[in-house]
Amino acid sequence: MFEKDDKKPLNDQVEDRGAEADSRDTQDSMDRLSMAFETSARRWELIVYPSLFAFILLAAYGFYLIFSLAKDIHFLALSVDSNMNIMSSNLMTMTDSVGQLSANVRTMAVSVESMAQDVRTLEPMLTSMDSMEESIKTMTHATYNIQRDMHSMNYNIHDASRPMTFWNSFMPW
Repeated sequence: MFEKDDKKPLNDQVEDRGAEADSRDTQDSMDRLSMAFETSARRWELIVYPSLFAFILLAAYGFYLIFSLAKDIHFLALSVDSNMNIMSSNLMTMTDSVGQLSANVRTMAVSVESMAQDVRTLEPMLTSMDSMEESIKTMTHATYNIQRDMHSMNYNIHDASRPMTFWNSFMPW
């Protein structure tokens, strides 16, 4: 039951060897797990550190873009503000001009109304002018008849009334 070197019973020795094997298996498993974890950690380090670096670069660039955009918006706001002041003064001038224009249009409306009254006053004159036109036509015709009669009389006095006019037509001279 006892071996020389070992002072434990044989059954206890078998149990110790099983515990040692289990301990070695557990140690081997722990070593393998540790190596697998280290390998996995290296893989993750290859992914995470560059990603973290890229994220920091992108965050810095994003901050720069936002800062630049805020500065541009500030300049835009100043520009719009100054242009709005100019535009408001121009609108005030335009309002005054439109006010003057409306006053001028009112004056024009009064003038056109006055002209309409004047035209209504001229309507009886137009009928008188129509009758005057008829009278002028009659006078023109009468003047034409007088001219014709004067021509005939001139011919009779001047050309036809000469003595011997009839006999002169027979004479050879």
